[in-house]
Amino acid sequence: MTKSIDMSAWAGREDPEADSLRWHQAIQPLMPDSPPGVALLGFACDAGVARNKGRIGAAKGPRALRQALAPLAWHRQAPVYDAGDVTCHGDADMEAAQARLAERLATLLAAGQRPIALGGGHEIAFASWSGLARHLDASGEQRPRVGIINLDAHFDLRDPAHVRSSGTPFAQIAEACEARGWPFRYACLGVSRAANTQALFHRARELGVLVHEDRDFQPPRLEAIQRDLERFMARCDHLYLTIDLDVLPAAEAPGVSAPAARGIPLALLEPLIEAVRDSGKLRLADLAELNPDHDIDQRTARAAARLIHLLTLD
Repeated sequence: MTKSIDMSAWAGREDPEADSLRWHQAIQPLMPDSPPGVALLGFACDAGVARNKGRIGAAKGPRALRQALAPLAWHRQAPVYDAGDVTCHGDADMEAAQARLAERLATLLAAGQRPIALGGGHEIAFASWSGLARHLDASGEQRPRVGIINLDAHFDLRDPAHVRSSGTPFAQIAEACEARGWPFRYACLGVSRAANTQALFHRARELGVLVHEDRDFQPPRLEAIQRDLERFMARCDHLYLTIDLDVLPAAEAPGVSAPAARGIPLALLEPLIEAVRDSGKLRLADLAELNPDHDIDQRTARAAARLIHLLTLD
């Protein structure tokens, strides 16, 4: 297994003092007998972004994210593993690549790992949810209540009947839930009204989506948003967290397919992410849309790395 895992991105400074480990010194390649921990799995794909007429380059995101994580200080007790990448070989391979990622994630979950998938475009979301669904199917759980928490400027609820892309994953998940007889529980936090059509807002209402727009994230309303999220999580058995980096302001995350004119600052997202992390229900997470070709001073990669650092604190 380790032969296919490229660990060359994990490099950086080594400090002589005791208790001075950094990520690049602590992370290990995943082995078949690795004890449970966090497993990072890349999804080198931007075919969905290309289909959605966005700025391509997100296929390079997994390596850039590893490089940004490498020098961060290590504060964990439990292990973290690099599980390698699933690579999409062009537009015609997108659906097959999503299926490969889903299979890998289901295998990691069955082994007791907590996966964090590194995108790639937001087409990763359908693959991530599918991997969790496969795992729950294998466990024999009946009608599981899977809560999807999406931090994103976009609903990504476009009709997949025309073309499946980075703009359709949650509509695809809704269809898959209906086919399985599972409830569809979706919270989209950070939505930009300027970036989503009336049809998408109408679709979100039809599906009962918990929505908070980017303009809701003001000090007087933050406690209400937190309470809404807590109530949402209380009605779920399992949680899947997905973070589209375009939820951040363009000044903090310029390296994405669609930079946000407004966005939500990282400091306001962190308490929500901590609440999901500490819920005891988080089964997997992913980060999407890191595009190194358009990043400035690694701002987006550094923000994404901090989010993973936060998600993995134990």
